Amino acid sequence: MAEPSTVAAAAAATTAADPPPPVTKRWADEADEETEASATATATEAASVNLDSLKIEDNDENPPKLLDDPDDSSIQKVTSGETPYTSAAKFEDLNLSPELLKGLYVEMKFQKPSKIQAISLPMILNPPHRDLIAQAHNGSGKTTCFVLGMLSRVDPKVQAPQALCVCPTRELANQNIEVLRKMGKYTGIASECAVPTDSNALSIAKRAPIMAQVVIGTPGTIKKWMSFKKLGAARLKILVFDEADQMLAEDGFKDDSLRIMKEIEKVNSNCQVLLFSATFNDTVKNFVSRTVKEDHNKLFVKKEELSLDAVKQYKVYCSDELAKIEVIKDYIFEIGENVGQTIIFVRTRNSAQMLHKSLVDMGYEVTSIQGALGHDEREKIVKEFRDGLTQVLISTDLLARGFDQQQVNLVINYDLPMKHTASYTREPEPDCEVYLHRVGRAGRFGRKGAVFNLICDQKDERLMSKIENHFGTRVAEVRAQSVEDYKGALKEAGLLQ
Repeated sequence: MAEPSTVAAAAAATTAADPPPPVTKRWADEADEETEASATATATEAASVNLDSLKIEDNDENPPKLLDDPDDSSIQKVTSGETPYTSAAKFEDLNLSPELLKGLYVEMKFQKPSKIQAISLPMILNPPHRDLIAQAHNGSGKTTCFVLGMLSRVDPKVQAPQALCVCPTRELANQNIEVLRKMGKYTGIASECAVPTDSNALSIAKRAPIMAQVVIGTPGTIKKWMSFKKLGAARLKILVFDEADQMLAEDGFKDDSLRIMKEIEKVNSNCQVLLFSATFNDTVKNFVSRTVKEDHNKLFVKKEELSLDAVKQYKVYCSDELAKIEVIKDYIFEIGENVGQTIIFVRTRNSAQMLHKSLVDMGYEVTSIQGALGHDEREKIVKEFRDGLTQVLISTDLLARGFDQQQVNLVINYDLPMKHTASYTREPEPDCEVYLHRVGRAGRFGRKGAVFNLICDQKDERLMSKIENHFGTRVAEVRAQSVEDYKGALKEAGLLQ
């Protein structure tokens, strides 16, 4: 890791609270209301980078495990115009301010850019600041790409919104703003989080206009602030959509996203648009291609590289629902007791409540989170889990996307993810993108992890088969009552000696 002494002394931080611990990050929900949570972060405007050609360079003798993509990762890049780009072998290649470099090395403890960062950051930071559609692995460092992009583009002397990040859930917005405040600790950029809250917040009409340079929040709250003229767009330099596939999908937040973009376009024709996500289906690719400027740049990881081979996947055939619970209790929990934290994904709120009660009645300390809980209660549950106070978290797909918790080594799919289709349709279809995101909760940033898929009936078998076919892989079977099979699986995943 680069020595902090190589970084120039930074300006005093003006954050309202101490930055969160290094491994604690947060996530949130679909509710679209306002919050008055605000704080201050720091960073300075980056200078332009002279770039020659687009390539990946790995020159460090000891590359950091936390940021390396797999050696065989394949990133397809499509650039527009005559501007040449050179990947950044180290953060100094980006001509970042000393204050921002200090945040990267001292606070974030980064050593060098990951491959997606090395290629995307020059395209984000280098004039003419073209729009970018970028796809990357879970855990590859895409959050750093757009957070660093926002901090670099902002002028801390101008007290007005200059960077806006829209997230599909309040937990993800909270998590992203924590990263921003931590990375930008040593400069004077103010940030505000626009997410729902349970507390009695000041009405939008009565609140002061937003003066923070960076705003991160959910689409409903941002849309309301814009409609009440509290969030101005005239000075915005950069607009980010995190988890852009969910934001812009037909059944997601496309309408809110379009309204936000139209509000910006009314007063600002020079705002750079960044769309980041781990998955893009063809429909969304076509949509975003029509939404951003024609001369935009693209980065896509090839589909076969999205199978998350670093995480070992297994399937366990269970005779009924009770057998699923017994597999979790008597085998996965018992044998994997000391391998790290576990997330159990269920399909419905009722399943979350049922499984939670069953495991608690059996003497296990578990917590559960789902959309019906109040915002403050969900915040409390997520904080306890990320602080390591609880080891097992039961969740609906509320936490499937973007939840960064490096101690999570086990994911259990109690229910396989299914697309929401009409009840009269004959054949249920798996939601392969949600499956990918669930699997991505284990083994974050290249760490080891294992996923157990619990198969209960023929419908589950067909769903699992379709998931295997989609990703071009075969998921190994673990016999439901075989201690040796579970031990072998966890050893193969690198979680047992």
